[in-house]
Amino acid sequence: MSKAKAPVRKDEKKSSSCCCEEPLCALGPEELATVRELAEIATEFDLAELGVDPCGGIRIVRRQAGGPAGTAAASAAPPLPPPPPVATADKMEKPVEVGVLLTSPFVGTFYRAPAPEAPPFVDVGQTVRKGQVLCIVEAMKLMNEIESDFDGKILEILVKNAEHVEYGHPLFRIEKA
Repeated sequence: MSKAKAPVRKDEKKSSSCCCEEPLCALGPEELATVRELAEIATEFDLAELGVDPCGGIRIVRRQAGGPAGTAAASAAPPLPPPPPVATADKMEKPVEVGVLLTSPFVGTFYRAPAPEAPPFVDVGQTVRKGQVLCIVEAMKLMNEIESDFDGKILEILVKNAEHVEYGHPLFRIEKA
């Protein structure tokens, strides 16, 4: 540090009550502690921007809202409109689906038939018995037969032949008999 710069900074502080032109590298330990505290607050409350003017003004912007959440030096943003009521109406209008979902116990490939030229194990509308094979899920080169857990009727086949399925992926909707 040169001795010529130190008196200039002291003179600037004395000549003005606001030190807005002071570079960040000239901050002392107390100012750095304040900046660290503000950074922790910004992280805790998920703030995208927190601007502090040494003259006392603070500007805060929330990351999720996309606009000012509260300001001391700027005007507040208009409130966001409420979500459209259409989304809740769609959920209420959906009919309650009947039947029980049979899900995949493995990650693998779903096959409706034992071979490409063979007929499928089951079709929509077909009655099935407990223990009857409904499909095959190939997992790590092993062909795993998926059986029905109860007597019932196939309401819907939810997966296409040779489609990849994940653990818990719905395969069939079955109405219990």
